[in-house]
Order: sequence, then C-alpha cells, then structure tokens
Amino acid sequence: MMTINDLPGTYSIIGKNQADNDVNYTGTLTLSLDANQRIIAKWLIHDTQEQFGTGFFKDNIAVINFSYTGEDKTLFNGVVVYRCLTKDILDGFWSEEYGDPKHLGEERCFRVSTYLMD
Repeated sequence: MMTINDLPGTYSIIGKNQADNDVNYTGTLTLSLDANQRIIAKWLIHDTQEQFGTGFFKDNIAVINFSYTGEDKTLFNGVVVYRCLTKDILDGFWSEEYGDPKHLGEERCFRVSTYLMD
C-alpha cells in the first residue's frame, strides 16, 4: 500500500482526450505536496500547455481538481482520478466541464527515474 509521500516526482504521460476520437497527447506531470499534505500538480502537455491542480490521496487513489487557460483565453476546469498501480505507474481518467460528456479522458503516467552517476 502506498502513502502520499510516495507520490512526489516527475512522470511521463500519454493520454487520450475526452472526445469520440483517437487523439492522443503526451507530456509531463510533476507532483509535490504542500504543508498540509495535499497534492500540488503541474502538467505540461505537448511542451506548450500548462495545467495546474490540487488534490488529495487515499487508498492508492489520488483525486486532483485541475484548471488551465485555453488558446482563446477560456478557463477550463476538470477533475482527474489516478489509481496508483505501483509507486511508479499511475492509471487515470478525467473529465472537464467543456469536454464531451459521453466520454472520459484517459491518462497513464510513468515515473521518470533519475540515476545518480558516481
């Protein structure tokens, strides 16, 4: 069983948008914790779009509310739920307010390991 302290780090992500198509995206997810043990999340999608979120963790599940500003300056809000398969792999699904309500977005996150060279 994981604890919230196992979450912080950088993850490489591959995802599928909340639409009736096969549009995939890639990016990075950085997770950290605030002073109250809440999750602070930052996504960088296609090296251009930043998204920010805050959330909580219980029973190997992280729930994060997120927001970002779209190309037309519209603010988008949503929620993502990650099931922690291991300390290094997160399996998620998400929905945002202007997305297609018939579909959920999907995301798989893989921890980026950093090896120290002696």
